Amino acid sequence: MATTATADPGLNKEYRSENSGTGAIDHAPVNGNNNAVPRYDYGGNPLAHMNTGESARFPAFGGEFQPGLYRPTTERKFANPAPLGLSAFALTTFVLSLVNVNARGIAEPNIVVALAYGYGGLIQLLAGMWEMAVGNTFGATALSSYGGFWLSFAIVLTPGGFDIQAAYSTAAGAGANDFNYAFGFFLFGWFIFTFILLICTLRSTVAFFLLFFFLDLAFLLLALAHIYSTDGVANNTINQAGGYFGLFAAFMAWYNALAGIADDSNSFFVIPVAHFPWSVKGRERKAEKTERAQV
Repeated sequence: MATTATADPGLNKEYRSENSGTGAIDHAPVNGNNNAVPRYDYGGNPLAHMNTGESARFPAFGGEFQPGLYRPTTERKFANPAPLGLSAFALTTFVLSLVNVNARGIAEPNIVVALAYGYGGLIQLLAGMWEMAVGNTFGATALSSYGGFWLSFAIVLTPGGFDIQAAYSTAAGAGANDFNYAFGFFLFGWFIFTFILLICTLRSTVAFFLLFFFLDLAFLLLALAHIYSTDGVANNTINQAGGYFGLFAAFMAWYNALAGIADDSNSFFVIPVAHFPWSVKGRERKAEKTERAQV
C-alpha cells in the first residue's frame, strides 16, 4: 500500500524501495510533515507521470517488461504475462536468426512460418493483451505489436497461401528485386517502431535496453540486406549480420523472461538486474552508498 503524499506542481518524485527485490513496491519517502520530498523534475513536462499518493513507482524490470512507470492503483490479480510473451518472441527470433546466418546450410525460412503463427504470433499477442489487463502500457504495446509482426511475417512467407511474394514477380513491369525492396520497407518500419521503444528503456536496466538495442540493429541490417539485394537475392553478408544481432536479441529476451520467472521459490539464484547509473534506481543506490560512507 502506497503512502499518501502531497505532490508539488511540476515536480515528479523519486521513491526509495523498502527492499532490494526486483518485484518490490517502492514507497514515497516522507519528511516529518508527512509531505513527499521532491527529488527532481522533468522540465515541467505536462505528460510526466505524476504520483497522486495513490500509486507507487514500479522499479524498471525486464522480467515485468516494465521500464519504470507507476504501479496501477489496483492490485494485480493475474500472473505476470511478460515471461510468456518474451519466451514466444525469443524462440521464434532464435530460429529465424539461425536461418539468416545460414546455420547448417539452411537458407529457407519455411519452418519459421509455423512458429510465427502459433507461438511468436498468437501466444505473444495474447500475452500483450494480458499486459493490458495488468496495466502495463509499454508491455502491452511491445508484445502485442511484435505478435502482430510475426503474424504478418508468416502471412508474407506462407508458401502458396497468400501469394504475396509471387505477386511482385508476375506484375506488369516487375523487376527482379521488387519483393525484396518492398520487404525492406516493411522491415524499416519495424526498425523505426523498435527505436521508439528503445528510447523508453534508456533509464531502465542494461538487460532491458540491450534487448531492444540488438533487436533494432537486427531490423536495420535485415532491411538493408533486402534493399541492397541483387538479382532477387538479399545481400547475404548484411543478412547474416542481421541474423547474429537477432540471436543476441533472442538470448536477451530469454534472459529477461528468466528474470521474471525465477524467484526464491523455484530457483537457487535470482537473475541480476543491472540498473543504469542514471536511472531512478541507480541514483537511489548511489545516494544510499554515499549516505553509508558518510556515517
